[in-house]
Amino acid sequence: MKPYRVELEKRLGDLRIEAGFDLEDQGILALFGPSGAGKTSIVNMIAGLLTPDRGRIVISGATVHDSRNRIDLPPYKRRIGYVFQDARLFPHYTVRGNLNYGRNRRGPENGCVEFDDVVEVLGIGGLLSRRPHHLSGGEKQRVAIGRALLTGPRLLLMDEPVSSVDQARKQEILNLVAALPARFQVPILYVTHSPEEIAGLSATVLDIRDGVVSNA
Repeated sequence: MKPYRVELEKRLGDLRIEAGFDLEDQGILALFGPSGAGKTSIVNMIAGLLTPDRGRIVISGATVHDSRNRIDLPPYKRRIGYVFQDARLFPHYTVRGNLNYGRNRRGPENGCVEFDDVVEVLGIGGLLSRRPHHLSGGEKQRVAIGRALLTGPRLLLMDEPVSSVDQARKQEILNLVAALPARFQVPILYVTHSPEEIAGLSATVLDIRDGVVSNA
C-alpha cells in the first residue's frame, strides 16, 4: 500500500460520494470537476472537518481515519495543511502574526520548515508588518500558503486557492504552488474546475462527476 491512500463514501442529500485514490510522496494531484461534484467535501473529509460514512485515510503511512477500526483523529492531529478559497487570515494579526500562528501550531515531530525559507519562496518579506485588510487577494493567498506550510504538514490541501485572485496574478501563484512539493517535501491535493490551472501546475488529474472519482 502506498503511504498516501484515500477511500471515502459519504451521502450528502442526493449526492453520493465515492472516492478511492493514492497520492505520491511528492508532486501535485488535481481533483478536477464542476461545482457541486463533491470536491470540497472530499478534502474536508481528508482534513477531518467532515466525517465519512465509511472509509479509510492514510497520510504518510499513518492512518488518520478508519471507520471499520473506529479511528478518527481530530484535524489538529492529522498534520494536514489546508489553504481555502478565501485565505481566512486572522484580521487582528499582521502577516508575521498569521505566519507565526502556523509555526506555533506544529509539534516537535512536524518537520523543520523554516520561517525565512517560506517567506523567501513566497516573496512575502515586504508584507510582514501589514494586516490582511491591506493585502491584495493574491498576497492574502501567499500568506495563507505560508501559514499552512509552517505547520509542518505531511499533506497540503488546496481548495481552489486562486479563484478569488485577479487574472494577472493567477499564474504567478500557480508557479509558486508548482515548486512547493520539491522545495518543502510535501505532496499537494489541489481542487479546481479550471483546465488552465491544471496545465499550469503540470498536475496528475483525477476527474470527479456526481461524487464519483476516476482517473481523467
